[in-house]
Amino acid sequence: MKNRCRGPQIVAKLRQADVLFGQGKIVPEVCKEIEISQQTYYR
Repeated sequence: MKNRCRGPQIVAKLRQADVLFGQGKIVPEVCKEIEISQQTYYR
């Protein structure tokens, strides 16, 4: 069963990703930290 996020949860994860990118992390590290796959991030 897939775990789907709702709109506000998606926005929160993307904001968290922006903060992590600002700290100099790369995509694989960010995806692991916010618990999503790289494919999901790019989608």
